[in-house]
Amino acid sequence: MRTLLSLISILFLFSACFPTKIAPNIKEDKVMVAEKFKKGLPKRNSFIFEDPKDANEFYQYINNKFNLNDTDVRWNVPFIVNNTEYYLSFNEVERTTKVINVAPMIIDAALENNDLGPALEDSYTSRSGKWYLVLTVNDEEFMDCLKESYTKRDEIVVFLRQLRKEYLSTKNYTSLLFKKQ
Repeated sequence: MRTLLSLISILFLFSACFPTKIAPNIKEDKVMVAEKFKKGLPKRNSFIFEDPKDANEFYQYINNKFNLNDTDVRWNVPFIVNNTEYYLSFNEVERTTKVINVAPMIIDAALENNDLGPALEDSYTSRSGKWYLVLTVNDEEFMDCLKESYTKRDEIVVFLRQLRKEYLSTKNYTSLLFKKQ
C-alpha cells in the first residue's frame, strides 16, 4: 500500500503544474468594464467575446460591413439601431494562461546534484493565449451605451450579438459589400 501511495505521489509531482494566470473562458459574450478585463483598456463598459479567427479578421469584417475603405475602422464606426446613430470602437487583446511545471524543476535539481547543469530550464513555465474582441459603443454625446443605466442598452447588446454571430459565421468578408445594411 505504501509503495502504491509513493508511486502515486511521485507521478503527481512529475505531472503537476500550477497555473499562475488563467485566460477566461467566455462561452458567448460578456458585458463588463474593459479595464477590469485587461489593463490599459478604457474604463468603459464593453462587449467582449473570444475571437477564434486570425489576427485582423474582425478589422476586415468591420471594414467591409460598413464600407469604410480602410478609414477609421477601429474607432467610432457609425451604425444605426432603431433610427439612432451610435459609434463602435474595438480592440483585439490577448489574455494568456501561464503554468509553472514542477517536473522539469525536479529533474534539473537532480541533475545539479550530480554536477550537471540544468537541461530543462526553458520548460519551467508554459504559456498559451486566447484572443478576445473588446467592443465599446457610445452615442453622439459620448455616453457609454453599454452602461447598465443607459436606456437603450438592451437594443445595442442585441445588435452586438447579431454582429458577433455574423462575424463568426462569415468566411468571405467581401460578400458583405453586397448585403443591404
